[in-house]
Amino acid sequence: MPAPLADLERLDLTHTVFTVADMQKVLRQRGTFALIDGILHLAPQQDDLVVGYHDVRTDEWWTKDHIPGRPIFPGVLMVEASAQLGSFDFFQRHPEIPLAFIAFTCIDSTRFRAPVEPPCRLLIVGRAQRSRVHRGKAMFSYQFQGLVAGKIVYEAEVSGMQL
Repeated sequence: MPAPLADLERLDLTHTVFTVADMQKVLRQRGTFALIDGILHLAPQQDDLVVGYHDVRTDEWWTKDHIPGRPIFPGVLMVEASAQLGSFDFFQRHPEIPLAFIAFTCIDSTRFRAPVEPPCRLLIVGRAQRSRVHRGKAMFSYQFQGLVAGKIVYEAEVSGMQL
C-alpha cells in the first residue's frame, strides 16, 4: 500500500472552502463533467496540498450502465476529477498566469486499488510535483490519491498544459 500524500487528521476537512460556483470561475467543465463537488483544503501560504471531493451518488448518469446491478465509479472519471482539481489548484497558486483551459498531457503511475461504489464521498488529495511556463504556456504535474473512508482507492500522476 502506498504512503498517504498527507496526514488528513491534521487538516480541517469539516467545511467547503471553494464551492462549485467558485470553481466555475476558473474551470470550463459543466454539467455531468464538473466532477469536483467542493474543495476542503487549499492553503497556498501553508502547504502544497489540495483536497477536494466528489460525492458519488446512486443517481449519477453512469450508474445504470457501469456496471448494471453493481455500479462502480469509472476510473477514468476519477482521473478527470483529479485533473480538474489540479487545474483549479494551479490557478489559485499562480494568479499571475492568465486563466485558460488546461488539457491532459500525460497520466502516469495510475493504480486502482479498490472499487468506488455509491453512495460514498471520494476524497481527492493532490500535491503539485512540477510547474513551469514554457513558450508562454503553463505546464504542471500533480500526484493524486483518491480515498474512501480513509482507504486509498486509486493513485495517479496527472500532467496538464494550457491551451
